[in-house]
Amino acid sequence: MKKENISWILRIIISALFLLSAIAKLYPSPYFAISTFEVKQLYPLGFSEGFAPYFSRILIGIEFALGICILLPHYLKKITIPATILLLAVFTIHLTYTTFISGNSGNCGCFGDLIPMTPVEAIIKNIIAIGLLVWLFKLLAADGTSNFWLLKSVGLGCILALFMVAPMKSSTTTIDNSNFTEEQSIGIVSDSTLSTVIPTIEKAIDSVNKIKEEVKIDEPTAKKSGFANFFPNIDKDKKILCFFAPGCDHCQETAKQLTEMRKKDKSFPEVSIIFMDEEVDKIPDFFTIAGKKYPYQIVDVISFWNVLGNTRDTPGVKYLWNGNEIKFYDGINENKFDAIELKKTIKKNYSELKK
Repeated sequence: MKKENISWILRIIISALFLLSAIAKLYPSPYFAISTFEVKQLYPLGFSEGFAPYFSRILIGIEFALGICILLPHYLKKITIPATILLLAVFTIHLTYTTFISGNSGNCGCFGDLIPMTPVEAIIKNIIAIGLLVWLFKLLAADGTSNFWLLKSVGLGCILALFMVAPMKSSTTTIDNSNFTEEQSIGIVSDSTLSTVIPTIEKAIDSVNKIKEEVKIDEPTAKKSGFANFFPNIDKDKKILCFFAPGCDHCQETAKQLTEMRKKDKSFPEVSIIFMDEEVDKIPDFFTIAGKKYPYQIVDVISFWNVLGNTRDTPGVKYLWNGNEIKFYDGINENKFDAIELKKTIKKNYSELKK
């Protein structure tokens, strides 16, 4: 096979690798995916909430640009190939450090959530890609007449496109307090009524607490889960707290399973949802698919990941009992939601759960 044919095959392979990597970081939706990349990949490296959104878009834009420029005949040996090798080397060093510190677990994020890949798998992929680039560098003749401004335009154009596809948003937490529908409601009581009702309620609570102490109910001691600012009653009795993205197919399917579980078991815990502020216009469709509308709150993407946990993924389903976390499912891999297991867990007494 001629050198020219081999070089073109290598260029197409490398271009496809970079374009796929960039596109995958925009799945399932640009802002959601990029924000996930920031929280899970950039924050651990020390990037601030103010700088990370800019850097993530620039980085993905550069990936797009390199995927395109590797197919162009301009400064291939002088600029494009060295820049591509440098970017892969930086990624490899970062992944090696991550693996050394945290082990070979979780999704490295090289291909976003589209193609989950462990850090070691990503390191191997990068080393192979660097090898192909070195081979390509040796096959190619010296650069001929080249247009630097074309390369510059491609790079700036790709970066600008990322900012247009995923515009910057405020990272201030937004709590929508108007959605306590169907399963939760807030009443309005006059001051004069409160003065009469509150002492009666307090006496009733004291009586219930005394009865609990006498009967020694087999349940965990009440504690604060940290989610009462979203749902005031979340720390009372058994509750299911979900972390969903409105446009996420896996989240929709999980909500549908929860609805089916509630239909079969009338004693099933109340379900509440914290939605990511991404594609909020799809929330009505989300509940249509789920088969029921649940109380929900909406928070911005960055705050959502901070609440869910940077090492967690959507869909997230947390089983709480008196504010205690009993079970926490997340993602679509080994810790994904398991309806059968959750049903068995909910039926168990607290003493059984501690065994």
